[in-house]
Amino acid sequence: MGEAVEQLVEETTLLQKKWFRDWKFIIAGIVIIIVLIIGALSFYQATHFNENKKINDVDVSGLTAKGALKMLQTSILTNEVFIGDQLIFDGLDTQMAFTESDLPEIKKILKSQWSFFPTFETINFLLKPSEQDQYRTNFLKNELEQTLISINLDLIAPIDAYVFLEKGEIIVSKSVEGKQYDINSLLEEYDMQEYTSEIHLTPVYLQPIKEDSEVVKQQEETLKEFLLHTVDYTVQDQVHSLLASELVKNASLTETMEVLIDDPSDIKNKLAEINDAQSTLGKDFTFKTHSGSVISVKGKGYGWALDVEKETALIQEAFEQGEKSISASHIYGNGWSNEGFGYETTVNYGIGDTYAEVSIKDQRIWIYKDGNLVVTTNVVTGRKSTKEDTLPGVWYILYKRTPYTLTGTSVDDNEYAIEVDYWAPFTNSGQGFHDASWRENWASNAYLTAGSGGCVNVPPSMMKKVYENLKIYQPVVVY
Repeated sequence: MGEAVEQLVEETTLLQKKWFRDWKFIIAGIVIIIVLIIGALSFYQATHFNENKKINDVDVSGLTAKGALKMLQTSILTNEVFIGDQLIFDGLDTQMAFTESDLPEIKKILKSQWSFFPTFETINFLLKPSEQDQYRTNFLKNELEQTLISINLDLIAPIDAYVFLEKGEIIVSKSVEGKQYDINSLLEEYDMQEYTSEIHLTPVYLQPIKEDSEVVKQQEETLKEFLLHTVDYTVQDQVHSLLASELVKNASLTETMEVLIDDPSDIKNKLAEINDAQSTLGKDFTFKTHSGSVISVKGKGYGWALDVEKETALIQEAFEQGEKSISASHIYGNGWSNEGFGYETTVNYGIGDTYAEVSIKDQRIWIYKDGNLVVTTNVVTGRKSTKEDTLPGVWYILYKRTPYTLTGTSVDDNEYAIEVDYWAPFTNSGQGFHDASWRENWASNAYLTAGSGGCVNVPPSMMKKVYENLKIYQPVVVY
């Protein structure tokens, strides 16, 4: 009985040991299987994209990095450009420009989305090819720019607020909103766009310069400063202070803040006033004769005037350029080429102290140099009976010649050519000083019926001295 019990216990123990040994193998096997499954899952997760994962809107779910690259390389870009919801430009369909050099970046994205267990969160990763997409970078962008330019032509442009001068008052215009696109901003946004099939841009419009902007404030200050500007305008020995606030009533500003005078009429009127007060052209000269009497002689060839039109442009430019002083430079007169004479002369009522005086009544001339009498002689002037009088007026010596041949047609239509030793004309019609060796009658009344054809005949014995004391442009006063 005892032996049987011991044997039963022994057999039971053996069975328990065998079961325990078998169970360890089973558990070990299960563990190994689980480890293999986890390892396989981990390897898969590490080498494949999770579900609902995209790169540049291209689905790469379950793909390896190489598979994703291949998918990207074969994906089509429609290259449609939208501004808001509006299709602006439909480009050519092209394939994405990914290459093998982009594989490392795709692997980085793959690694970044790894999770031990699969996830189903939707994520769209963004990646630009390492090599530029020439179509998008060059052609498509240029075409988009031209399209936007064309579209803007049919859209209302914004109107900037701006400052201008009107009737002497500084005015600020109102700005007006427009509908034109801000092309530069849109192209900048284009450059920052994601590399997806469609390109969506946010509408950005050109904005007008507002009334309270710094630009407008600066424009106001510029015009205020302009109105305080004075140009000192010198005419002969007189200086006229021309104030912008008095002479400029209408003006505008350029983009570079330069003032443009729109209406120079007030400047022109002021210069006409100065011209009337100071010019001598065509006016009566006050003249003190050899005897001390004061007479009035009409200016003829001698005299000057301002070219008001040209001087107006000169002063206008001086105001616009901010010049502080300027001298008159456009002078004209009755010279052969419309030149004016006497502008530089202010003494002796504008005639100066070097001149020739011719008295028709006295039939005599007096030549002064620097205020001193240097020559005086009797003469014979133009024949009065045939109305060939020497013309009264203030003239000037045009030129000098020695010897010279006088040619012309006499009052009875006979042509003549006469040799003289000295010739100094003072009228454009051909009157002047010359010797007259043929003349026999030098009486003081000879001019009435036996005078010259209009010239001033000088005795041959005096003509050389007269000639030597006459200067070109020297005034000749005939009365």
